[in-house]
Amino acid sequence: MYKLKFLFAVSSTQNILIFISAITLIIGFIKPNLLFFDLSWISIILCGLPIIKEAIEALIHEKDIKADLLVSIAIISSTIIGELFAAGVIALIMTIGGFLEEYTVSKTQNEIKNLINITPTTATLIKDNNTEKKINAKDIKTNDIIKVLPGEIIPGDGIIIDGNSSINQAALTGESLPVDKSTGDEVFSGTINLYGSIIIKATKNGEKSSVNQLIKLIESSKPENAKIVKAADKWATLIVTHEILRSVTVLVVFCPCALVLATPTAIMAAIGNLSKKGILVKDGESLEELAKVNDLILDKTGTLTCGEPEVSEIISCNDKYSKKEIIHILASLENKSEHPLAKSIVKYYKNHENKTLKDVNDFEIIPGKGVKGKIRNDELIAGNKKILNKTYETELDDETTAVYLCKNNQLIGAVLLSDFLRKNAVDVILNLKAMNVTPILMSGDNKNTTRNIAAKAGIDNYKYDCLPEDKSNYIKELQLNDKKVAMIGDGLNDAPSLKKANVGISMGSIGSDISIEASNITLIHDNISDLPHLFKLSRKTLKTINVGIAFALILNLIATILAMFGLLNPIEGAFVHNIGSVIVIIYASSLLKYK
Repeated sequence: MYKLKFLFAVSSTQNILIFISAITLIIGFIKPNLLFFDLSWISIILCGLPIIKEAIEALIHEKDIKADLLVSIAIISSTIIGELFAAGVIALIMTIGGFLEEYTVSKTQNEIKNLINITPTTATLIKDNNTEKKINAKDIKTNDIIKVLPGEIIPGDGIIIDGNSSINQAALTGESLPVDKSTGDEVFSGTINLYGSIIIKATKNGEKSSVNQLIKLIESSKPENAKIVKAADKWATLIVTHEILRSVTVLVVFCPCALVLATPTAIMAAIGNLSKKGILVKDGESLEELAKVNDLILDKTGTLTCGEPEVSEIISCNDKYSKKEIIHILASLENKSEHPLAKSIVKYYKNHENKTLKDVNDFEIIPGKGVKGKIRNDELIAGNKKILNKTYETELDDETTAVYLCKNNQLIGAVLLSDFLRKNAVDVILNLKAMNVTPILMSGDNKNTTRNIAAKAGIDNYKYDCLPEDKSNYIKELQLNDKKVAMIGDGLNDAPSLKKANVGISMGSIGSDISIEASNITLIHDNISDLPHLFKLSRKTLKTINVGIAFALILNLIATILAMFGLLNPIEGAFVHNIGSVIVIIYASSLLKYK
């Protein structure tokens, strides 16, 4: 029942035409003299005329000879010589093939559009007289002054001209830790302003947002653009004969229904299979390319790791305070903060210690730096290294994931936070290696961090301190060595590499809109454990398409030879043709349940 509702939602008119045509053909075949006219005419008119119309338009306007032209000739020729049932069957099968393509496109495109929820619909514009006005985020113009309150999603790209805050850029860059921003720093649409009001000056028009670019990209993506589909169209036009009756029979049996249906049916089934696992594919060519991939480039933060900070080390900088006392004081102070780092510290403390948190008074957030408060009469400050007095020297100054704790203006300790490997990451890497796919870790982090994560995941090849152009250049280098490369990432910095790779795979839930736009495949739930299934199914899909096309060609070739020698008439040819189409469809549809 669900499938019927979905099909009617995609194209109710086309579904009705297919249903009516199928019923009338069946009735007409069983009782050909039921009415005063042949019921096959209904299928010819409802399904055949649109095909003929599209073939003529393509020939006139695009100067393009496709399978539809040969199909149209077969329908018209069969009708002229009185083989109406054959003409009706051909028209119906081809209409079903077109529907399968629309089904694939609409289902995939609608699902991907639903992923784009990180751009707000409104923005607060500050006018020349300092009054505020709510406007549509798409109406933001370059140099507009925009106010962003704590907790709001930044509506457009810009430069901070007033205020300090911490910005959660996880959806954009993939980095798990918030970034402190102050006057002069750049902010991006889709990121979250955690603390403090900021005023930004827009550097880009709203209508040029990455979300609008993505929608345009989706609308332009169609499975028939795949190279393998174009190859089927070429095969569909190769036929030469002289005798009219035999020509029609040859057209009927060699009509490329099975060829045309083999690819979209297999792609639809494969995409349906992947969609159930939360994997969305934009076009059929991506599956074809993925089946040939030799190397898989993996981003680290948010892809191979979870992208969430976790306490990795507690450091005491004063002999008077033990590590347990440091984390106790720090967790008590951070308990009143909503900062992701604060939540990680409090979570760690509650999971490892049994003591009740201390009471904190006069709590206050210091935008862009940290928090402060009092426990009894002691003044406490916790945050990044900006809270430290310049007279203090510490070996932790370069540790960007450190939260420092000062008591009465003296540094007493620090807590280090780091990301951790995703569940099943090790199994994923082992499975990829078993398929002769070489995993390569590329990260912007330092050598030690990257090497440790690679070692834990079982990855032999890794590169560190990588800028976006470094990743793109390395992919280009591999491709020059005749390697097919796939890239999986989640942030804005991964977009160039996703575009450069033969197949780009993005993390949909935490990934930026730009990375989704640049990719060919999207993992909605960020579940990298589905990667082996994706690779195996892509190879199975390519094999299924090739087998389907080979079967259709052989069957049609045999039937064509028989038809050319007059051993098959159009009705018999249509029967052979239809059987071949059914076999191809059933075989391709098996991908839907592939495990």
